[in-house]
Amino acid sequence: MDFDLSEEQRLLKDSVDGLLKSSYDFEQRKKYATEKGGWSRSVWSKLAEQGLLGLPFSEEDGGFGAGAVETMIVMESLGRALMLEPYLPTVVLGGGFLRRGGSAAQKAAHIPGIIDGSKTFAFAQLEKNSRYDLADVSTTAKKQGDGYVIDGEKFVVLNGASADTLIVTARTKGGQTDRTGIGAFIVPASAKGISIKGYETQDGLHAADITFSGVEVGADAALGNPEDALPLIEQVVDDARIALCAEAVGAMDESLKSTVEYLKTRTQFGVPIGSFQVLQHRASDMFVNLEQARSMAMFATMAADFDDAKERSNAVAAAKVQIGKSSRFVGQQSIQLHGGVGMTMEYKIGHYFKRLSMIENTFGDTDYHLKRVTDNGGLMK
Repeated sequence: MDFDLSEEQRLLKDSVDGLLKSSYDFEQRKKYATEKGGWSRSVWSKLAEQGLLGLPFSEEDGGFGAGAVETMIVMESLGRALMLEPYLPTVVLGGGFLRRGGSAAQKAAHIPGIIDGSKTFAFAQLEKNSRYDLADVSTTAKKQGDGYVIDGEKFVVLNGASADTLIVTARTKGGQTDRTGIGAFIVPASAKGISIKGYETQDGLHAADITFSGVEVGADAALGNPEDALPLIEQVVDDARIALCAEAVGAMDESLKSTVEYLKTRTQFGVPIGSFQVLQHRASDMFVNLEQARSMAMFATMAADFDDAKERSNAVAAAKVQIGKSSRFVGQQSIQLHGGVGMTMEYKIGHYFKRLSMIENTFGDTDYHLKRVTDNGGLMK
């Protein structure tokens, strides 16, 4: 399999890296974190101007028709920069639902706003006891006339307090953990009956707990089949997992570079600590873990277009296992090799570790995905 980037993909990588290098160093990130919602609208506009927000959408919808590899390139760069802006919830998740399950009218109503940067999305899925089970949905969408009435609670909704539009999973029929009877609905964040409580997460991003009380939406709010949307939800969440794997690779790559640079400049007993063989071995082990994660992230990216949903899901789960293990190792070693400064909020390495820890636990932690792979008989059959 050829993992080399094409000329266009290399140009994309250079373009994204150049933009972030000039406008997103660690000190600038601190300033962006103090803005409304915890991210910069000016940076978001720059992403729109460079076409990055329209990358995965078809040319018919105003985008560039790019695929999973291009999303991987962008997400890896965002991970390197430790970016705060809501690319994952808006472009990958919100855009993913529209691309894969939206009607022509839904696409026309929402995709142009994503592409020009005027609209952001949030995916309201997690519930109090659902953990990582996408089929565990107690929020209800009861039929009323030609539309639905949504009642329930969602938790840790990324970008939930800033989003213009929510995509909400809700049960239209059946029991709480039935795989059928689940719908995905497009809901304006300003709709009557919605209560939003926003907060900052451990990695500096922002999320919200959202309550839906008698929220009325029309029949045109449903994405695909309102009684059988779980396959769509699973596919879009797999897209998000793949994107997170790429982001983690970018964050690990920068963590390793920062650590090696620190080993070259920090002195003890009159010499750089990087001259100590035991620390060189630690850095080598970090590199091996990074490259293992990079390989699995590439594999997951290739799996995005698998026709067999089970095969795709298994490949993504295996990648998430390796990403989780590598993220933990690289993050922990980065902190330890930096010593005391690695524990301070003023130094960037601790922020990378926090983000890597959150990525590991988003849409399934290492243990969860390891069980999925083993239950399916392993990766190779």
